Parts: sequence; structure tokens; C-alpha cells
Amino acid sequence: MKIKCLAISAFLLLTGFSVNAERITLLSDIHVNPGNHREQMLKEVIEDINKNDTELVVLSGDLTDEGSDAQLSNVKSILDNIKKPLFVLPGNHENNWSQSACKTFFDIWGNDRFVTETKNLIIVGINCGPYMKMGDGHVKHEDLLWLDKTLSERVKSGKKVLSVCHYALNADLDSYREYVEILKKYPVVAHLNGHYHHYKRYRVENIEVLHCRSMEMGKKPDFGYSIVDISADSVKIYNKVMNESAELKFAYKIDHNTIVPIEKGENFNTEIPTNFKIELAHRDDASIFTRVGLDDENIYIGNSLGYIKSINKKSGNVNWSYKTQASLFSRPAISKNVVIVPTADKRLLWIDKKSGNIIHEKTANGPYVADGVIVGNTLFQGGYKVFQAWDIKNASLKWELNDLKNYCQAAPATYKNDIVFGAWDSYLRKINMKTGNLDWKWNNGRERNMLGPGNCVPVIVEDKVIVVAPDRYMTAIDRKTGEQIWRDKSHKYRESLGRSIDGKQVYAKTMDGEIVCVSAQGKEFKELWLVDAGLGYDHAPCIVLEHKGVVYAGSRRGIIAAIDVKTKQLLWRQQVGASEVNGFEVDKNGDVYASLVEGSVWRICHK
Repeated sequence: MKIKCLAISAFLLLTGFSVNAERITLLSDIHVNPGNHREQMLKEVIEDINKNDTELVVLSGDLTDEGSDAQLSNVKSILDNIKKPLFVLPGNHENNWSQSACKTFFDIWGNDRFVTETKNLIIVGINCGPYMKMGDGHVKHEDLLWLDKTLSERVKSGKKVLSVCHYALNADLDSYREYVEILKKYPVVAHLNGHYHHYKRYRVENIEVLHCRSMEMGKKPDFGYSIVDISADSVKIYNKVMNESAELKFAYKIDHNTIVPIEKGENFNTEIPTNFKIELAHRDDASIFTRVGLDDENIYIGNSLGYIKSINKKSGNVNWSYKTQASLFSRPAISKNVVIVPTADKRLLWIDKKSGNIIHEKTANGPYVADGVIVGNTLFQGGYKVFQAWDIKNASLKWELNDLKNYCQAAPATYKNDIVFGAWDSYLRKINMKTGNLDWKWNNGRERNMLGPGNCVPVIVEDKVIVVAPDRYMTAIDRKTGEQIWRDKSHKYRESLGRSIDGKQVYAKTMDGEIVCVSAQGKEFKELWLVDAGLGYDHAPCIVLEHKGVVYAGSRRGIIAAIDVKTKQLLWRQQVGASEVNGFEVDKNGDVYASLVEGSVWRICHK
């Protein structure tokens, strides 16, 4: 025992760690996939962690590249070798491309948030998305309520709080202001995050924000982790590189009195012309990840608590709601008498529009996260490794295409007897609407699934199919043959696309916040015009909509921009919230509806 104590004392002297401090290991952004080089390095890092003098280990997200079930199971088997208490949070890579709609992470680790206590610390970690699509980080309303309640119950005299999530307390997390308002009520000694793969320190309000390293870091990469050393009056962060002594990166005295106010966001708003009106149609008590469904009288949404809701347009009252067992990511499909809802708990539900009662229920082999499209009496619906056609009257399956290697996420496009859709197996497919037979499939030549057209709603314009994808190209494909016609990278495209009413033009939102209009005619790429919509850097996959001579675009930060088709000028721009615009829908009255991730639905009236 004496020898062991001497060894620990020597370790403290060598590293400079504080005596009588509490120490934790922080791992982040390990990006381990089966067979990649980081897999072996993680094993070596774990051996090093098991030998160090920390009490527990926190892993703050990005365990894998794509968050697939196989990747998550693999990394779990390796992490099981950590011989200390381990607390794991998802990162954007687990939340963006999850084949289980984030359920596998929850099943493996038991939760996507945590709270634990040491002698003098309350360590609290929270999931911050983004959920099933590219966008800013987002802490759900229900999780913010949990955070406040948890800290109010646990914080006692002398106890300090350590906050952890994948994102920092900055504008990359759309709800960070609400997050900060909760944290600043308590004795938070630091907020730790990964995501950026490097060290950085700054202050927001009375909270020290500390970006910490990824497991692999630098141009000439090294492998390692961070050690957090918290004493009665100070915090120290060490960079621990494999086979090297820990290096002090940050050290500061705990100070809750120095305030650095949150920077005021830029004012994006312009004057709204008198013939437009924007109004709040619904404010939900949870996050909304779906576009809205509409009929003459009602709005239909799904939320992060798993509720499907029917909401009266005029009164804003909820007509009925039905709870599923997982967050909802698919827009309710609306027919004459029923609402058909694809759910993340592996069901397809037929719900009576008036009563909210379940009429039919079909189970699937995986979660539904894609929007379906109704044509006539048929629902065309992408699922997990399948694409289906359902008779909406009797809920019978007409046909099923099952050659997909991953899940569908975006709505399909239809034209005459053709259906075109993307999946996260890197392929775009065209199938026959009546038979379900595959006519062709196309990919962009990239091997990584996440660079394919998995979350782009294609545009069909007579003889062409046009898509954009995270590879930042716009591509035109021959509708009949599947042959590539042209491919353009003159702008940084992502996953936002739309078409003109007459079908002669295609609109795309760039990552620079511009709207590009491209000719859909001819054999060559031809840009017709470009308007800076003032959206700033943007990667949200919000469709672009033309309606009544106006092009609408939405951003990752709650901005809606309207552009006049004739004059090619920005008509107006309004920031209606802080979070991502999910997309646009038009009702029979000609009103445009847009939902935001933060849980609001907005109505745009254009006289």
C-alpha cells in the first residue's frame, strides 16, 4: 500500500495535478469504425486511461462516423474494456445518420443524457442533436426542463457543477441561450465539449467554455485524451498524448462573478411588404422535426416526445393527439379521411382524422424517418432498406422494393409513372409506380454513404432528374436512362432544392446562403440568376418552394427569406426563431406553413 501511494504521489508531481482534486478523463470525437486505424488506437488509449489517476470517464460524442448499428455495437465492445465508470453522450455523427432513428444508442447505453456525482461534483451531460438531418445542434425543450430540475434537486452547499455535451455554448447550438440561462443559476465550474477537434477556452456569462481535443488531432496526428482536474478553487485541463506526459492546456481560478454577456445575434430582418403577413400558428411543448401535414381545417405534426397531433388552424387548439414510443421524424401524409403517419417505432399508422383513433397499424423491420407521398389512392413510402407502395383505403401492401442497403430519409419525387428517391446507401433510384420494378440507380462515384443524395428531395422536370448532395454538386440525370447529363460545382450546394411552377427552372440554396436559379432545359448547365438571401453559412436540408411568384427558403437559424421571381430581388427576410426551418407546405387557401425544430409552426399569408 505504501509503495502504491508513493507511486501516485510521484505521478501527481510529474503531471502537475492538484492535490486533493477530483479528476476525470474526457474522451471525444473518437470516430471509430470496424477496421479503421482508430479502432486499434482506441484500444491503446483505453489501456492508458485504465492506468491513470482519474475517477471516471466521460465520452462526449462522435463515437463513430455514421452511427450505424454495427458501428455502435463495435465501439461499445471496445469501450467495455474501460475499468472505470463510463458515461457516454451521442454526437452529431450518431444523431445525423442513425439507421435506428437514434434508438440503438439509447438501447446500448440506456439513455442519451446522464447525471452523476462525486464527492464534490455534480457532472451532468445532455444530448444536443442535431436529429436525423444536417443542421445546428439543438437541446430539446424537455431536456432543458430535465436539466433545470435535476440541478435544482441535486445542488447543495459546496457542490460544484460540471456541464458536458458535444457542442459548445455558442451559436452552433441553436438553443444555447436557453441552455446558458439554466446553467448560470448554478455553480458551474466549466462546460466541456468536443466537436471541434481542438482546444479552445472562452467565457459565456459566468461559465467557462472549454473545447477539448479529439482522440486523433493535428495535421501530423497524435492520439490522446483530456484530463480535467478540479480542486476547491481552480480548474486545470491537460492534454494527454499517448506515450507522453500530460501537458497543461488551461488553468484558471473558479470565478462566478465575472460576466461576459452573450453576444447579440445579427438582425436579419427586413421590412415585410403590406401584402404579406407572418403569424404564429402553433407553439408546441416539444421539438418538431417534421414538416407539417395540412387539410382544409387542420395542421398535423409529430414531435420529439412521440406525439402525433391534429391542431385546428383557426383556434390553435389541439383536436387530438396520439403518443408513439419514439421521436417522430416523418411528416404525416394526409388523405380525405385518414392521416397516415410513418413512425420511428417501426409502424405505419392509419388514424381517423376526426377522432384520432387508430384504424390500421402495420409493423416494419426498421424505423420510418422519411416523408411519404400520396398519389391517387397510393402512399409511396421509404423505410429501412425498403421502398413501399400502400393502398390507403385498405392498408394493403401493393408492392415493395427491397434492394436498398440503408434507410430512406427524404420524400420521393413523382412524375407520370415514375418515382425517384434517394437512400443512405449512396444511390438514387427510379422505379415504376405501378409495378415497383427498378428502372435504374445512380450514384456520384463517392464511396461514403454520407456524401450521397440520401436526404435530398429530387426534382423531376420532364426528361431530367436533378439532385444536390453533401458532395456539393448539382447533378442532372436523364430520367429515362439514368445517365448523367451534367454536373456542376460552381456553388457549394448541399441538400436544399426546389422547382419552378412551370417546371422550366430549378432552385437551390447554397451553403453561402444564396438562392441559385438554374435552367432545367437543354443538355448543358446554365445558371439564370443568383440572389444573396442573407442566410449566411447554411447547411439545413430545407426544400426551396415557389408559390404565387415568390421563392421561399429557410435556414438553420430560423430565417425565412422571400424572393420575387420576376424581379429576382429579395422581397423580405424574417427570423422567426433560433432553430432550423424544417420545410414548407401550402394549403388550399394558398397560405404557406413552416415548422421549426424548436417547436413552432408559422403561417405566411400572401394577398
